[in-house]
Amino acid sequence: MRILHINAGNLYGGVEVLLTALAQHRGVCPAMEPHFATCFLGRSSEELAAAGVPVHVLGEVRVRRPLSVLAARRTLKSLIRRDGYDAVACHSAWAQAIFGPAVRATGVPLLFWLHDPPEDRSLHWLEHWARRSPPDLTLCCSRYSAERVNRLYPDSASCLVSYPVTSPEMPRSAFDRGTTRAEFAAPVGGTVFLQIGRWERHKGHLLHLEALGRLAGRKDWCCWQVGAPQRPHEVEYLAEVKALAVRLGIADRVQFLGWQDDLGRILAAADVYCQPNIAREPFGLSLIEALYAGLPVVSTPLGGPSEIVTEACGILVPPADPAALADALAALVNDPARRARLGAGGPPRARELCDPTNALGRLAEVLGQFSLA
Repeated sequence: MRILHINAGNLYGGVEVLLTALAQHRGVCPAMEPHFATCFLGRSSEELAAAGVPVHVLGEVRVRRPLSVLAARRTLKSLIRRDGYDAVACHSAWAQAIFGPAVRATGVPLLFWLHDPPEDRSLHWLEHWARRSPPDLTLCCSRYSAERVNRLYPDSASCLVSYPVTSPEMPRSAFDRGTTRAEFAAPVGGTVFLQIGRWERHKGHLLHLEALGRLAGRKDWCCWQVGAPQRPHEVEYLAEVKALAVRLGIADRVQFLGWQDDLGRILAAADVYCQPNIAREPFGLSLIEALYAGLPVVSTPLGGPSEIVTEACGILVPPADPAALADALAALVNDPARRARLGAGGPPRARELCDPTNALGRLAEVLGQFSLA
């Protein structure tokens, strides 16, 4: 099965991590041969190329420039006819809107991988546009996403397929952990709270800091925030988060580390992963990576995290409740044995949900059942 995966390529987040995983782990499921197409070169295309898979450039597309859309569609149709794909998968409403008609014109089965399901609101104009090219099959990363497919594609068949995720490469010694903690000003013997991800409001950075503000009188913790803003609204939001840290008097305890290429060493040096979403998260790749790293996870039961975090590996607190979140974080600071117990439950939970061999085997099974083989 030769599958062409289409993504814009100008941002980097969970979708791009998934695409890299499909490339890196292709050997565990030889029945599928992944190829990739992008409009914008950047970190995602570089990672895919480094993994040794075909990466095709369709040309930069701007919706406000209709000729760029038509040119990219022509390039895609030529590529599909030349390379003989068994199916084409679009990884966003944008990609589905731009390229769905071109795939349909070739007669090749069209897949839509739903990463960001529509909420209980009016559809975005891009989602309305994407609805004009309904897929033959929609792939969903969580039960939460699967429950919302019908808002976008009421007549589309859908299947639940987990993301393939492996443990980040971890440092080999306790010395490496100590070096990283010293580099980023962790208190000696203290607890490091970690959050990794895009600077999107729904991920709860403000709530995280509000809870930490309630622990300001303690000197036995710090917080590392990892991620670099990629769009103007993310830059503004990051500034808002930093300003809150100053108002709460914890600016010296919260380190904004930007993007870190070696996430393994950051995870290995932390003690607790906290991502208190204030709105529904479609899945939660960073939570899975934290579980692989043996960190207890603290989150809220909104969307994907409620399907990931169990009592054996973490704590779910009520959303928008800084007092409850502060209590949960303080409890983990006070009880290292509980931290260790929850941390030990993380790797088996991550493997249960996202082992690459199982996830890619499931994907091949689903596509085969829909006569794409």
